[in-house]
Amino acid sequence: MKKIALFILFLITATSCISTKSTLKNVDDNAPDLVLKRDNTFAITLFSKDKKYGYDPDYPINIFYRNTTDEALNETRFLNALAGPNGEKITYKRLETCCPFPTKRSNMGAGFLNVYELRWEGQKKPITLYLNIYEKGILMVPMGLGLKKE
Repeated sequence: MKKIALFILFLITATSCISTKSTLKNVDDNAPDLVLKRDNTFAITLFSKDKKYGYDPDYPINIFYRNTTDEALNETRFLNALAGPNGEKITYKRLETCCPFPTKRSNMGAGFLNVYELRWEGQKKPITLYLNIYEKGILMVPMGLGLKKE
């Protein structure tokens, strides 16, 4: 009886890290494929009107682009297209990986969000964005940010 209880506890613990149902709210497999510009950044034409877009782990910026073999490349292509709210040059650094979710676009069957901190001159407090390289979605500029001038 003790062994069965320990086995059940093990199963609960081992499977509790990744839910079988995704909490991501803005995945769209029908979103248009992302397009690269000559400067190797993503072409972004839309600005989000949703305060949660990119700032909430349930509403990450979905930057799936053909494959996920070089996650930093796709994240850099997105982040390098951005600017501060008045066109300021931004700097960014990856803080952590978090928030596992189920996905069919990973060999493991799970994906993770990468969390980035963005800063620019004159900013009072850095902002934090959640990026998802595993799923597709409509790519937009998060509220409070702009696009880098060409």
